[in-house]
Amino acid sequence: MSKEEFIKQLTDIMDTETELTLETDLSEVEEWDSLSLVSFLSFCNARLRRPILPDEIKSAKTVNDLFSIVSKD
Repeated sequence: MSKEEFIKQLTDIMDTETELTLETDLSEVEEWDSLSLVSFLSFCNARLRRPILPDEIKSAKTVNDLFSIVSKD
């Protein structure tokens, strides 16, 4: 998945009007909440077909951190 595609997917998951970049601090995005975290976890599990731990997502500080989780092999 390209970085651009990932950002679009994340924007949809969060249902946000905020323009996301890889450097975006998740704590500054109002829509990044527990519901978005669960939705992102579901997206990862469906898309990657491998388990992603909620703690991995909770520890992410930026959009790039989330992208790194998705990009891991």
